[in-house]
Amino acid sequence: MNAKASEAAKLNDPKVPNSAGWKDPKRYMWLLGPGLPVIGFTALAGYAIAPKKLRALAWTGPALVHGVIPALDRIIGDDLSNPPESAVSQLENDKYYGRIVKAFIPTQYAMTFLGAWLASRKKTPMSDRIGIALTVGAVNGIGINTAHELGHKGSRLDKLLAMAALAPTGYTHFVIEHNYGHHKRVATPEDPATSRMGESFWKFLPRTVVGGIKSAVEIEKARLARRGKGFWSRDNELLQGWAMTAGLFGAVTLTCGTRGLAFMTAQAAYGASLLEVINYLEHYGLKRQQDEDGKYERTKPEHSWNSNHIVTNLFLYQLQRHSDHHAHPTRSFQALRHFEDAPQLPGGYASMLLPAYIPSQWFELMDKRVIEHYKGDLSRINMDPDRREELMEKYRDFAAEVAARYEAGETEAASVNQNAA
Repeated sequence: MNAKASEAAKLNDPKVPNSAGWKDPKRYMWLLGPGLPVIGFTALAGYAIAPKKLRALAWTGPALVHGVIPALDRIIGDDLSNPPESAVSQLENDKYYGRIVKAFIPTQYAMTFLGAWLASRKKTPMSDRIGIALTVGAVNGIGINTAHELGHKGSRLDKLLAMAALAPTGYTHFVIEHNYGHHKRVATPEDPATSRMGESFWKFLPRTVVGGIKSAVEIEKARLARRGKGFWSRDNELLQGWAMTAGLFGAVTLTCGTRGLAFMTAQAAYGASLLEVINYLEHYGLKRQQDEDGKYERTKPEHSWNSNHIVTNLFLYQLQRHSDHHAHPTRSFQALRHFEDAPQLPGGYASMLLPAYIPSQWFELMDKRVIEHYKGDLSRINMDPDRREELMEKYRDFAAEVAARYEAGETEAASVNQNAA
């Protein structure tokens, strides 16, 4: 641990007696989350007023996601602080944070309708329509993270609001599959939302989309069957979510015509792809080990890739503290903690998106990190079965070097401890 991290850990240790007076230093910075659709709406409103002079505003969304936020992450850096355990209850019960999450949705919808109207105008150039679709899709894609936060809460209202946040991307099934599928099977070969080492994003994408929908259908069928109801029951939450999407897309089509429908389809595809690329990088190559009976070990911090880049965490409600989220799924974003033993990405989630789209760059960036994480033991890695033999051969020498290095380090540490004793 470096000096900065060590000092941060000491200051935020739950055992520190003075932690009772702790206050959230990022309390008002969390407003960046619901501020994102406000930025999107403002940019599109500016474009509507002066479409010729302010054409660049049509591309605000991708510029933020792929440019501004990653740059700010690099400039501002990490936040290693944790809320003390004594403050968790206070944070969880503070309704301010829940209101922040829910505040995202009204402006999200206003921005979506404004974008559909702008993109459906005959005089809007095709290049601008593409930019507007990507801007709205970027915000609605990040809106999936709002749904993620709400979907883990117990109330019916929170679940409905989660589906409302997902309706613009047509991904309402996520509420069911993520909670009852992904959290159960995370970091295993059986999980469609866990990517495998050597698997490109473009190979992962159809597997996770199709697998996620199939999983959600199976989970909901089983839930309804336990209640003595069939799939086509009015209580089917999948049908309720899909009805929300159909209603929204229908309203846009009635208002803006077929161009509006084409726009909604395009922005939904981009928004949903942002969710899946985040899924791709969150557990890449990581695997929970099995015992002799084939039972997987419980989920640990080591089974999620994390990042403490503060700007992305502020926009994504600390989604990058993914290990703590899997350990405590119902814990609210403001109380999530950093784990020293969790594997860390080389950058924030936002800065990892573009490399994930380029397989050669991604493999170069991440494959050796996965091997380092498992101390050179290739048998513990969740590999793409179609490339397993190729990867074993490719990384055999590197894995042997890593294993020898760790073994030498452990031998030296054991010798030091023995001498100290």
